[in-house]
Amino acid sequence: MSTPFEIGPVSVTFEDRVATVTLRRGDRINALSVKAIEALREAALRLRDDFHTSAVILTGDPVFSSGADLSDPDHQARRTAPLLEKRELLRLAPTTCAAWENLDQVTIVAIEGFCLGGALALAVSCDFRIAGRGAHMRLPEIPLGWNLNWNAAPRILNLLGPSRAKQLILFGERVHAPQALEWGLIDDMTEDGQALDAAMRWARKAAALPPIGMRMAKRTITEQATALNRLTAHMDNDQYILASMTEDNEEAINAFLEKRPPVFRGC
Repeated sequence: MSTPFEIGPVSVTFEDRVATVTLRRGDRINALSVKAIEALREAALRLRDDFHTSAVILTGDPVFSSGADLSDPDHQARRTAPLLEKRELLRLAPTTCAAWENLDQVTIVAIEGFCLGGALALAVSCDFRIAGRGAHMRLPEIPLGWNLNWNAAPRILNLLGPSRAKQLILFGERVHAPQALEWGLIDDMTEDGQALDAAMRWARKAAALPPIGMRMAKRTITEQATALNRLTAHMDNDQYILASMTEDNEEAINAFLEKRPPVFRGC
């Protein structure tokens, strides 16, 4: 049996051959601060070498996550960092998603409440997603004047196909759990409060399988499905830097804060 551990706001517990990773920042939105993202990456890297587990559940308490914590001083520091340093700092999020995608254990995300922005990018890096009926997902980046970062676009395209991927990414609208299930963005829907229990049932199915064959089959499917992902998403960070320097990005944020419609000029 593996030993439970904690890294900042992330705790990892074990039951038989299942690990449960819980993000718990102690508030109602569970936003992804830099320290939380670092902790999630470290948890995945440590689990990569855990040969006693066959499945890993990723969840949040009390909700999954509202995405990147823009009020976090560490996030704010990136905006004023020199360009070369900023490019390196922006690698944290995509490498965290990659660390989760690279796990050979079956990964299952249990979503309650909401899963927004970077949190959804993290969720689609995993194998399966299970959500409570009242949960919703949203990608607000494009309406706020940014690009879609965290190497999420090719993963979403693989799941949804071009048309629905464009709807999700471009419009920034809420996708509620029933629609997400119809689209294939989630794999199962439960009554509210039961997503984690359902994820555990899925995890136990994986844990009952021969671990070597299961890991090899999962890795083969993942490599085939994501073979071109790095090629198509390698400019994400530079696109983010460019988008964050535009007047439209400033206008989008100001309009959001002032609760008014934005006026974009393409500059």
